[in-house]
Amino acid sequence: MKIGYARVSTRDQKADLQVDALKQAGCERIYQDIASGAKSARPELDKLLANIRAGDAVVIWKLDRLGRSLKHLVELVGELAVRKVGLRSLNDPIDTTHAQGRLVFNLFASLAEFERELIRERTQAGLSAARARGRVGGRPKGLPVKAEATAMAAETLYREGRLSVSAIGERLHISKSTLYSYLRHRGVDIGTYQKSAQTRGQQRNVTSPAESAVERVAIITLHLGEQQQVRAWPEEGQGEH
Repeated sequence: MKIGYARVSTRDQKADLQVDALKQAGCERIYQDIASGAKSARPELDKLLANIRAGDAVVIWKLDRLGRSLKHLVELVGELAVRKVGLRSLNDPIDTTHAQGRLVFNLFASLAEFERELIRERTQAGLSAARARGRVGGRPKGLPVKAEATAMAAETLYREGRLSVSAIGERLHISKSTLYSYLRHRGVDIGTYQKSAQTRGQQRNVTSPAESAVERVAIITLHLGEQQQVRAWPEEGQGEH
């Protein structure tokens, strides 16, 4: 018994062309799915696999209508072969109902596996060559120059203990999460001063000269870091020529 399977990616597409070709090929029953190529849920395909019997042949319009990927397609064909069910593609030279078609499909699968192995070997060779030159993959460690200056200013204000976390973030134009990240980067013990800082902030209405000096030091540190970054750009540009 010939059983057809048709699939389109969206509801806007029509499977009429596939269905007509499958009927012309002699399919007695046709299952139709609406699903993208990468989508794993295909209820009609599941029904087809549940209802086929030994000696049946699954007919499709093209191979890409059946499998989500080459690996998935090979697995499906292997499952069909175990159950003694053939596969025929109307627009590909694939017909596993006879020995020649099974040979062609196995050759395609072997070539695809060979290509994957080559890609894996090239990738490993490239990584080994990069490590030999002292290059290590992954996200670079540390902070940029400007962020390092901001982190130093944040540490200064935080250790001084006069401003709340929100006030420090507003002063440096960074979020709370970024502030905490900078403080951890600087090795600051977070959370030990916050309640006492809030109490002191409520009690103080006048800023002392020492407190103003600490805040000025933090801001100057931030500005110096930004200036160092600006001066570093022309040097980087000259090094490229």
